Amino acid sequence: MAKKLIILGGNPETAVLVDIAVSMGIHTIVVGPNPNEPAKKNATESYDIDGFDVDSIVNLAREKEVDGVLVGVVDILVKPYREICLKLGLPCYATENAVEAFCSKDGYKKYCAENGVQDIPGIYITKDDKIRKPKGLELPLMVKPVDRGGGVGMKICRDEEDYNATIEKALKFSKKGVVLVEKYMDENCDDMCAYYTFKDGVPHLSATFDRTLTRKQGDSSPIALGTKYPSKYTKSFIDKVHPKLSQLFKSTNVQTGVINIQFFVENGEFYSYDPGFRLQGEAPHLHLVHINGFDHRKMLINYALTGVFGEDDFANKNDYMMKGKVASSVWVLLHGGTIANIEGLETIKSHKNVHFVVERFKTGDTVKDEWVGTERQILCRIYTAADSISEINETIEDIKDTLKVTDNKGENMIIEWLEPWDA
Repeated sequence: MAKKLIILGGNPETAVLVDIAVSMGIHTIVVGPNPNEPAKKNATESYDIDGFDVDSIVNLAREKEVDGVLVGVVDILVKPYREICLKLGLPCYATENAVEAFCSKDGYKKYCAENGVQDIPGIYITKDDKIRKPKGLELPLMVKPVDRGGGVGMKICRDEEDYNATIEKALKFSKKGVVLVEKYMDENCDDMCAYYTFKDGVPHLSATFDRTLTRKQGDSSPIALGTKYPSKYTKSFIDKVHPKLSQLFKSTNVQTGVINIQFFVENGEFYSYDPGFRLQGEAPHLHLVHINGFDHRKMLINYALTGVFGEDDFANKNDYMMKGKVASSVWVLLHGGTIANIEGLETIKSHKNVHFVVERFKTGDTVKDEWVGTERQILCRIYTAADSISEINETIEDIKDTLKVTDNKGENMIIEWLEPWDA
């Protein structure tokens, strides 16, 4: 009889995880509040239950006699995922300390301070506080809810009036009623990420990548246009940051799982922010399965069902330098509007250097104006790999020349294209 797995979350990125579970012959049950969520489309069963409704999901799991529960690509569901697994006595990769450290921005800042990891200077403001500015920091400032991801509720504030209004708005997005006000790391900073695999309590660096951000969306949170692996900062990161991060990880007692941590780099200094203790929207795992031959999705699914994470040869396959290859993800960001036509995507899928495409919208869908400045405005992410950066850059140009997206007025909906990477 097929094993039964509940997956929490219904977004398009989680849909890819669901497809893998179904392909493994697993009876896959997706739980999320909205009936039309993409992850429900190919699931064996789905239920319209909010991921925070722990008791209802526990009851469903008992009724269905499930063998495992797993969180998808949704940051805010890691905490309820742990609570559900504990009540059911099922394998869970999230320790209590890890939830505190990685599932809220305030928790992460605390662990950074305790372990000597440099984060972005800033202060907290709660719903009961008087609105104030961080000592020693001037406008512009970045405001963000402490417990939301994907750019939700985040904004760059350049004047007093906007700052005060944004704090009030951001507080409404926070379940805790806390916002973080930080130094605005401007366009002179670089942006890189480190992606780790925890196996048997050991943090293995599995990938590093640089990000290019769009700056054409006013004062909303800058969203990535694309990524390049490995990062140009890899050696410096391993020398300066990796030992301290490893100590931070140890203090959370994490044995199993994957985490992505973002950094701004300014004048050689790494400023850590925004950990994601689950599979990522960026999906480094798609490049890793293509180049290194292990699949974090299958590893996490098997762990949820058996308590075993990864094969014995994992450490031998793990190579953050990508076996000498170069990989890049191209993010296609859209203006608000209704999509009338998408042209060229099928051609791109058959390109010799494209190994995966994650699609978020189809013809006829509407991109709401309020989604602009969050990851909900992404049409698709296109995953490319090649032997050299020049070949990657040629592929990016091919994508740019091929993909056309227009609204119902015939206007172009693509905000900005990823520029070729420096050789």
